[in-house]
Amino acid sequence: MKHLHRPKYSLATDGLFEYRSLEKKKLKICMAITATAMILEIWGGFFTNSLALLSDAGHMFTHFFALFISFGAIVCAGLKSCHHRTFGFYRAEILAALFNSIFLFAVTVWIIIEGIKRLIQPASVMGPQMFIIALIGLVVNLLSVFVLRGAGEHDLNIKGVFLHMLADTFSSIAIVIGALIIYFTGWTIVDPILSIGIALLIVIWALSLLRDSVNILLEAAPKGINSDDVSRVLKGEINEIEEITDIHLWTITSKMHSMTAHIKLKAGFQDGDKGELLNRIKQIVNKRFDIEHTTIEFER
Repeated sequence: MKHLHRPKYSLATDGLFEYRSLEKKKLKICMAITATAMILEIWGGFFTNSLALLSDAGHMFTHFFALFISFGAIVCAGLKSCHHRTFGFYRAEILAALFNSIFLFAVTVWIIIEGIKRLIQPASVMGPQMFIIALIGLVVNLLSVFVLRGAGEHDLNIKGVFLHMLADTFSSIAIVIGALIIYFTGWTIVDPILSIGIALLIVIWALSLLRDSVNILLEAAPKGINSDDVSRVLKGEINEIEEITDIHLWTITSKMHSMTAHIKLKAGFQDGDKGELLNRIKQIVNKRFDIEHTTIEFER
């Protein structure tokens, strides 16, 4: 049975198989580190009565889920398609991302509501304990950033996770600073202000996740690519092309783009050269637009 072409990095024959295996190990380590820190911050938030710690734990959950999705993407890439799931299970990560984005909005609404309540009626916060736990969270985030460094060089999905972990590190730094301010000044109002700020960061990431997942599910063109650009490049580099019609671009899952098109050839083109022409088209769209799965129908 002919299966959907898999991404370059999942093939053992391209020399990157061991590298992807190493990425899976890195993701497992980061998931364990992040989950531990998240549980610690949840406990610490209730223990110290710190809403900022609880909101940072929610923020950390978004990164844990991002790590989980990235790991799942690698696993799903190895599953074969069948007669009724011709694209395999690549879209499972997109559905999970959509669910995650909706869940994140609910979390941020709760954080913002509680933050506003505490702005109106400030509550006491255990500054020293909050500082210690936030400092541990910062160390954990720095460890995750260290583990993932360079892992996204060949995969934008992993690179995105790395950037989220880096953002979470800055969030932890804000919590540490807030704990110091509370300890030395007693300004407990800093805690809800920080929590609302962190919630807004989560909203920004959730909106991006929601937009990207919905676009993929609606078969939108890959981000940064449109059919006019593809047609212009092909017609500009291949003289044999007269016209390109019925062109469709879509994303199967992260970094796996597909294209179908009808291409009208100029008069005088020899049918025996279609194989070589098809290879040229595939090489161009792969190199210029990172489109790996291409189906072309030639017309006179």
